[in-house]
Amino acid sequence: MNPGLGVPAASAVPLPGSELCVHCGFCLQACPTYLALEDENDSPRGRIVLMKGLADGAVHLDDPSAQLHLDQCLGCRACETACPSGVPYGHLLEATRERLSDHRTLPLVPRIILYVMARPRLLSLAMCGGRALRATGVPALLSRMPGTFGFAMAMLASTGRAPRAGGAGPRGDRTRGTVAILRGCVMEGLFGGINRATERTLVRNGYDLVAAPGQRCCGALHAHAGDARTARRLARANIAAFEESGAARIAVNSAGCGAMMKEYANLLRDDPEWHERAAAFAGTVRDVSELLAAAGPHPGGGTSTRVGYDAPCHLLHGQRIAAEPLAVLAAIPGLELVPIADSDQCCGSAGIYNLVEPGVSELVLAEKLANIAASGAAVVATGNPGCLMQIGAGLRRAGRPTLVRHPVELLDDAYAAEPAEGST
Repeated sequence: MNPGLGVPAASAVPLPGSELCVHCGFCLQACPTYLALEDENDSPRGRIVLMKGLADGAVHLDDPSAQLHLDQCLGCRACETACPSGVPYGHLLEATRERLSDHRTLPLVPRIILYVMARPRLLSLAMCGGRALRATGVPALLSRMPGTFGFAMAMLASTGRAPRAGGAGPRGDRTRGTVAILRGCVMEGLFGGINRATERTLVRNGYDLVAAPGQRCCGALHAHAGDARTARRLARANIAAFEESGAARIAVNSAGCGAMMKEYANLLRDDPEWHERAAAFAGTVRDVSELLAAAGPHPGGGTSTRVGYDAPCHLLHGQRIAAEPLAVLAAIPGLELVPIADSDQCCGSAGIYNLVEPGVSELVLAEKLANIAASGAAVVATGNPGCLMQIGAGLRRAGRPTLVRHPVELLDDAYAAEPAEGST
């Protein structure tokens, strides 16, 4: 790559962890953009070379080619799972994007999304508008339109959920301690039913729910985009809100949010007032599947559905959680779990990546949809809102009847299908 003329680094900036990369190449077959684009610059080790060049001044900070290859990274962190040297690729990418943020302006769409996400009133209005538009049926009608607009409509249409059958079900014995739930932005705004299912399944398995008013967006999208300042502000607000709740554990049903919150200590590493609080906070964060698996979970009513599990990147690679979601599904008698090839590979959602890098996202999604079709699954279970929308939109646009559900929705349905007490 020719760095050309541009804005050089004033001085070399340390990039801790980059020295661990020995360029062995184990990451190549784990990287969805390398597999799709077949360009070394779009592989983890290639991007690490670029990041080191930006840090030591060998590559100029406004080099458009370097920015392009870093922008095209999904941030799925599959390379971290494959890496034998323990390179903290996700942290390197976020640190580099933060540094680049002073030398470029994000496109309009991500700027608007990030601005709204950080402001609760605007976020509430945006989500209310999204639900209202979804209720008209217009997104479903427009979901087959070509391009990014049609895909965005398909994503919104895919968030619709039928009301859960049955009542709230019996309460648990509440002996497993107190839990506060991260409501989340998209989860509460467009997938409120999943939050209610999360509440019911946790209560059913002995957890005592407590409220955490004042919680905010987790800041993941901002950190991924290089807006670390806003991410830190949101992190501090969340730490304070959940500390005030007094909950022993924090339940998160969004893989991307959970990964971000578990890494608040790294995000606030240079803040002496908040770093220790962030580390203590991160130690209480659990994916909902971790909490349910720790409780058993309690088995539900039976089903004969063929379900394929697709692992969200930030659950499998970011949090290294693999067995717990399968334990949740295994608690449903009769459920047939069918394998999906390369279920550990990214679906191409990556937060708002599918809206700002639609071409690469579509290439990655196409492989995922082909593997889902080959599995014969009637339902795909995945535990992240971006994945639910990305895969759901792809299936909708392809005219396939396969449903996409969160694992806690399936468990909640199984609890609703249990015979009422005293019935015969």
